[in-house]
Amino acid sequence: MNAAVVDTDVVSMLFKGDTRVLAYQPHVAGRLLGISFMTLAELERWPLERDWGFRRKQELTQHLTRYVVLPVNRELCAKWAEVSSAARRKGRPIQTADAWTAVSALYYDPRSPPTGAIIRRLTAWSCFPRSHCL
Repeated sequence: MNAAVVDTDVVSMLFKGDTRVLAYQPHVAGRLLGISFMTLAELERWPLERDWGFRRKQELTQHLTRYVVLPVNRELCAKWAEVSSAARRKGRPIQTADAWTAVSALYYDPRSPPTGAIIRRLTAWSCFPRSHCL
């Protein structure tokens, strides 16, 4: 399947039409895009924190229909705990949301590298083999 997991930053850039998204176009164009449940939760929080009006909320709701929310299971939760703990032990703690996105990307398609901002985070954490970030 030609799919990619994207994080909140990439979804945000696509939603807002931010020109920085051009750097990610080769990774996302024409692909089925998946997001972690945590990414969806972060995005659902935006209208509440920013006091958006009805129209803007509807635009976000419509935009989010472009993404598949990846399922969560016990194995994925265990992998999240492992990655979070390993990063903390190495002195490089991972934000909760970032860890869910990265682990989801690796879990659902470990053969292909994660896209977008996930690559930068995985490289910085050094708790994954470098080969996952190429």
